[in-house]
Amino acid sequence: MRFIRRLTCLALSFPMVYGTVKSQPGFVTRGGHRFLLDDRPFYFSGTNYWYGGLLALEPDSSRGIDRLRRELDFLVQKGISNLRVMVGVEGTGQINGVPRVEPPLQPHKGEFNTDMLKGLDILLSEMGKRNMKAVLFLSNNWEWSGGFLQYLNWNGKLSDTDMRGKMSWDELRDITSMFYSCQPCRDDYLKQVDLILSRVNTISGKKYTEDPTIMTWELANEPRPMRPSANSSYRNWIRSAAAFIRAKDPNHLIAIGHEGGMGVDDDMQLFEDIHALPEIDYLTIHIWAKNWGWFKTESFATDMPTVLEKVEEYINRHERIARKLNKPLVIEEFGLPRDNHSFQPSGSTHYRNAYYALIFGRLKKSSQEGGVLAGLNFWAFGGTARPIEGQPFWEKGNDYLGDPPMEEQGLNTVFDSDLATWEIIQELTPTLEGSRKLRTVSR
Repeated sequence: MRFIRRLTCLALSFPMVYGTVKSQPGFVTRGGHRFLLDDRPFYFSGTNYWYGGLLALEPDSSRGIDRLRRELDFLVQKGISNLRVMVGVEGTGQINGVPRVEPPLQPHKGEFNTDMLKGLDILLSEMGKRNMKAVLFLSNNWEWSGGFLQYLNWNGKLSDTDMRGKMSWDELRDITSMFYSCQPCRDDYLKQVDLILSRVNTISGKKYTEDPTIMTWELANEPRPMRPSANSSYRNWIRSAAAFIRAKDPNHLIAIGHEGGMGVDDDMQLFEDIHALPEIDYLTIHIWAKNWGWFKTESFATDMPTVLEKVEEYINRHERIARKLNKPLVIEEFGLPRDNHSFQPSGSTHYRNAYYALIFGRLKKSSQEGGVLAGLNFWAFGGTARPIEGQPFWEKGNDYLGDPPMEEQGLNTVFDSDLATWEIIQELTPTLEGSRKLRTVSR
């Protein structure tokens, strides 16, 4: 399987796009179909580091803040300039049959443990020192961090027993879809959003709404209507939640956190409509070849050409909508297991590398041509953490390494030791020439 390993690095010196509001220095803004940083086009390579705000809370500094700093320096050295991060966990205990990420920001309805935000304060402060940017998602469609199911439970739409037990896919769809028409649930969601928007960083002293390290407020991780009957209330929720954020923070971009066509039962008109909303600054898509059944485990190798064709087609049809709307597009989640579905760092990544080369190559080409594909965040960075041999799933006290608790630990994780993968990432990451340089921090 062939892929381009060497592309000429071109300076991003495209003409200014008019019609954008000039912001304070260091803030990422949008000018038509491109991001701008200090009034220059900004194309970025990033990763999902959803647990980044939890690391500094770890009492053992070697597993916590020291690990955080080492990993941020490692990412900067590889050209990664953007991290997609979870703001906080809602609720406690098992949910939908799996352990929930912890510790919680909101352990009980309307009760916030703001000490948990000190980890996010530290992350943003450390990122700011390195000129990195953050995309912060404010809740979750899925169970592993509480999210919409927890809000439904707190407001009497989902019993404790049903929330903690394992739901069928149809049950999960039916229940989650109720979030958008549950006004008390939506109000509770906004209380947590308001808490975050009102936050002053205890390390840097900056208000979150005035911190250029933050690039984007994202409504949630992969919010789906789940059922077509919820489409209208879903659209209404997106617009009202985004308007709430915009009224409190005119400095930062706003995105939905969307998967693309797969997140709306292939209703591309709905995908277009919600991203055409003036409150939404750019389009996002996620690509999950395994979850979407694009290959079979037993025929992984022979299915890969078809997988790559489907990836191209999925990007293409969302790029067409981005061009029509004159807004940037970001591929903010994509992952693939190792060859033979190994979860250990020693496992081969031959097919994953081809998959990454295709997607990173599309971004590199777009950056050279001034295209609408403006950034990506691979899923996910596991850094220096490692899976525990013989224990496939996360348990309380384990290190976080990228895969959420309901998935095998190491399934889609990129470790610091995946040298061939990092070579591809470095070679196909857009140059940051013309915008602020990344830097490591010596201590």
